Amino acid sequence: MTTYAAITGCGRSAPERVLTNFDLEKLVDTSDEWIRTRTGISERRVVGDDEGTSDLAIRAAREALAAAGIDPADLDLVIVATCTPDWMFPSVAARVQHALGARRAAAFDLNAACSGFIFALATATQFIQNGSYRRVLVVGSEVLSRVVDWTDRKTCVLFGDGAGAVVLEATDKPLGLLSYVLGTDGSGDRLLYLLGPAASPEQRARAETTYLYMNGPEVFKFAVNVTVDASRQVLERAGCTLEDIALFVPHQANERIIRAAARSLNLPAEKIYINLDRYGNTSAASIPIALAEAAELGRLKPGDLVLMVGFGAGLTWAAGLVRWGSPNGVR
Repeated sequence: MTTYAAITGCGRSAPERVLTNFDLEKLVDTSDEWIRTRTGISERRVVGDDEGTSDLAIRAAREALAAAGIDPADLDLVIVATCTPDWMFPSVAARVQHALGARRAAAFDLNAACSGFIFALATATQFIQNGSYRRVLVVGSEVLSRVVDWTDRKTCVLFGDGAGAVVLEATDKPLGLLSYVLGTDGSGDRLLYLLGPAASPEQRARAETTYLYMNGPEVFKFAVNVTVDASRQVLERAGCTLEDIALFVPHQANERIIRAAARSLNLPAEKIYINLDRYGNTSAASIPIALAEAAELGRLKPGDLVLMVGFGAGLTWAAGLVRWGSPNGVR
C-alpha cells in the first residue's frame, strides 16, 4: 500500500510592523510608483527589536498544529527552511521544537534559500513515505530585514519578514505532494548571495557587499525560465496538465516574474495566488504564507491540485504538485 503525506493544517505569522513604499521614500531615493510598477510590492512586514526568525516560526507552527488538531508531543520531526537563522547553531528547528514541547521530534534546518519550503516539503514527504515518521512539521521562516542594506534601493524595497508552516500526516489516500522537481545550478552562486560569519578574508575581499547582494536582471531571466520549465516537469511527472490545476502558488518575489511565467503557461489570472503586494519577498516563507492565506480565504478545496514553484540563491529551483485535503475531512 502506498503511503502519502497529506497537508492537514497550515499557519502563518508576520510581524506587526508594516513598512510601506512611502516609508521607504524617506530612507532611499525611490518612490511608491517605481516600486509598485517594477515589483508589484506596496508594503512589507518588518520584525521588531525583540523578534527573530524562530519567534515567527513558532507562531506559524502553533497555528498550523491547531488547524491540524495535532498535539506537539505527537510530532516526529520538525524541519525549518530558512537562510536567515537567528542563531547559526543551534538550529531554528531546535528552538521551535523546544518552544512547542515537541519532545519526541528530531529537528533540523534546511537552506535552499527561496526554494527552501518545497525542498523541505519534499524531504518531509520522503520520511513519511519510507515509514520513518508519521507526523512532520515543515516551516519556512525568514527575517530578511536584518540582512539587507537599507541604503541600497535595488534590494531593500524587495524583501520582508514572515513565516508559514504546514503539518504533514501519513495516509493511504492520494493526498499531499504527488510529484516534485528540485534543482540547483551552483555556477550562479555570485548572482544572489549573503556572506556568512565564517567567510574567509579572501571571500570578503571579493564580495560586492557584506549585505544581501543580487544581480536583479540576471535573476529575473533565470526565474521566469525556471518557473515555466519546472512547472511543466512536475506536471508531467504526475501525469497531469495545466488544465487540471485549481491554484498556482508561486514564490512571491516579483509580480512581473509571476505574470510572465503565467503567460508562458497560459494560466488565467483567477488561478494565480499573489500576495507579495502586502509582504514583499519573504524567501522560504512566501509559499507557505500564501498557502495558509489561500486556505483561509476558501481558495483551496478538498481534492484541488495546487502547483507550487520556487526559485532562489544557489541558484536553486523547486516545484511541487499537491493534492489538497485532509484524510479525515476538512479541518
